[in-house]
Amino acid sequence: MKTVSICFVCLGNICRSPTAEGVMRRLVDEARLTERILIDSAGTGDWHIGQAPDERAQQAAGRRGYELAALRGRQIAAADFEHFDLLIAMDDKNVTALRQVSAPAYREKIRLLMEFVPDADMRWGGAREVADPYFGGAEGFEQVLDQCEAACRGLIAALRPQLLT
Repeated sequence: MKTVSICFVCLGNICRSPTAEGVMRRLVDEARLTERILIDSAGTGDWHIGQAPDERAQQAAGRRGYELAALRGRQIAAADFEHFDLLIAMDDKNVTALRQVSAPAYREKIRLLMEFVPDADMRWGGAREVADPYFGGAEGFEQVLDQCEAACRGLIAALRPQLLT
């Protein structure tokens, strides 16, 4: 049985990447692909290792039925580049950071989450990045959820053909 392993990556692993992980877990479960798509998240920085996701991210996610409380922040490790099929970054800064610490052979695994938003879903004006909500208000966490939901649906659609082979 073919599987795909994915690690979502943001700066501190307490806002965007755990939100993407929580959204993806539920969508994968709904698509009955839990045994086929393995999901994790990490940060490029080390400030929040072992911490639960930001309370504002948990509250916003909870209002939509996503559970993030059990997740814990961790920093990306060298072994992750070998272990995961895709390392999906939330923004260009994290793409750069991942490329700086990865061996050249693994760089093709690094992608931006927003690449997977279907063309028909242009609510964010073609935004390439999931904006960091950390220093903003509650609306930023809602936007992160909107972006993660659209992109994760697109990601599942992109993965389906290779999972069926």
